[in-house]
Amino acid sequence: MAVLKLMAESIMTVDSHADDEGRYLIRSIYFDDLYDTCMSENEDGTSPREKWRIRAYNCDRSNIYLECKRKEGGLIHKDSCRITYDEYEYLVGYEYDKADQRKVPGLAEDDRTVLNRFKYLVQTQGYTPKVIVEYIRYPFVYFAGNVRVTFDTDIASSSDINRFFDEDIHKRMILPIGQQLLEVKYDELLPDYIKQALSVGSLERATFSKYFLCRRYDSGGLVL
Repeated sequence: MAVLKLMAESIMTVDSHADDEGRYLIRSIYFDDLYDTCMSENEDGTSPREKWRIRAYNCDRSNIYLECKRKEGGLIHKDSCRITYDEYEYLVGYEYDKADQRKVPGLAEDDRTVLNRFKYLVQTQGYTPKVIVEYIRYPFVYFAGNVRVTFDTDIASSSDINRFFDEDIHKRMILPIGQQLLEVKYDELLPDYIKQALSVGSLERATFSKYFLCRRYDSGGLVL
């Protein structure tokens, strides 16, 4: 990882959102329905499939996103919508009562398609929070082709949903000691010199789902 980071630094730009050490903390709450459909589809390799999450950076309550990540074949598409802290609290603690159908402040109908679609799924399919996924990311960008190279370390799971914005939460590492994750993302094409620069050592391309592994080995132990 140290060698690859040096290679990336020499040909790419550190993401402007990173701190002085070139990193930031990512923490996400993943949702699933009453039947754990997202979990099952991930395990079966179903295509297409979607995952829903609320994401925050560096435990910042003023910068929260609701995201839908869709995978079809080898391609991934992500839709994102910024939400307020009140909306976050509502979605995480949502209890739908058809007899009530109350209006909740801050969640009025608007043009945020992602939020409105998720509200519908919560109401009709019972989506609820399942697990927290946390990791430290070292991000590099190359603007031609929207290339992003990221190194994710200390990937951990937690079932401590109510403490999502606390700096210290109970968590469990999900990878063997010394093993990290490298991801390469791009819109159209990956420049050859970036691909060659990252072809160091015995790297192996593999499918990897942080959500699946964190659900399987959450802080409460083995769940499947």
